[in-house]
Amino acid sequence: MMKAPNAGKVPGTQHRRLTLLTAIGLLGAFGWLVPHETLAAPADYQRPELRIPKDSTLTPERIALGKALFFDPRLSGSNWISCATCHNPALGWSDGLPTAIGHNMQVLGRATPTILNTAYNKKQFWDGRSPTLEHQALGPIEAAGEMNQTLAELIPELKAIPGYELMFERAYPQEGITDKTIAKAIAAFERTIVSTEAPFDRWVSGDESAISDAAKRGFALFEGKANCAACHQKFNFVDDGFHNIGLPSTDDPGRYVLVKVDVLQGAFKTPTLRDITRTAPYMHNGVYATLAEVIDHYDVGGVNKSNLDPNMKPLRLTASEKKDLTEFLKALTGAPLEITVPNLPSAF
Repeated sequence: MMKAPNAGKVPGTQHRRLTLLTAIGLLGAFGWLVPHETLAAPADYQRPELRIPKDSTLTPERIALGKALFFDPRLSGSNWISCATCHNPALGWSDGLPTAIGHNMQVLGRATPTILNTAYNKKQFWDGRSPTLEHQALGPIEAAGEMNQTLAELIPELKAIPGYELMFERAYPQEGITDKTIAKAIAAFERTIVSTEAPFDRWVSGDESAISDAAKRGFALFEGKANCAACHQKFNFVDDGFHNIGLPSTDDPGRYVLVKVDVLQGAFKTPTLRDITRTAPYMHNGVYATLAEVIDHYDVGGVNKSNLDPNMKPLRLTASEKKDLTEFLKALTGAPLEITVPNLPSAF
């Protein structure tokens, strides 16, 4: 087990519980009844512990190796694309594009998801096709449209770089450079990409001045009338589920490709809301450029009504309520995670 930053008990929980319940009470007074199961307590927003596989214990050597691999374009067939090309720290660990661009400038069908807090996810990728970070790590490398590299070619190339041989030996003694150690190293680094403390976290911890009154009203809407918390829950604001939210102009079957259940046709994984101001454009196909557009989408209950998730219903938010909800979402962004680009092992 590795405890993530700021894990542990949240101070001032009794005070915060009263504040949250007061906000919910105000909602009830205005007739916006909230299902009991969506009522949040301060403990729901504590940072959870990272669950690390027994054979993937985090060490400085493994993290350093994974970081080098993550930033190294030599992992791609063209030697031009690294993991960081699409998961750019300066762009919220995404790429700022509606949909990703891969090998030979090929425009791909889905947006690049942020890897921030992906260590907390139970499934990886928009359709949840990978159960672990280790399994996920090799997918983009081998995908013809993404990094277009085969492991049969990559492993000898890495073995020919003296610096990597030394780094792998330090990180995984006597295991060598294999697909397994490559995957474990990249996953080790990705488990360090976690969100910093946001204003919302300070507010939940008892600091009344951490967020604005508008953001507090927005949180009450988030839990109540807007019903965002039906899917965006707890610390990472996810439910580990898949939903069809009625996005426009998409023929992507989503989760249905893997699980042939009709309700999953066009359904995609609930994304984290952490650092949401840095991860535009939004949705799996990057269809919305701003938070205002996202809120408008939910306000009308989705655009494409075919096979719509039952939680998608018109909200009829007022203009001021939309602004308050936006202010709350902004309060989920903390300081950028400090990261330095590593010096890569020389081939000579």
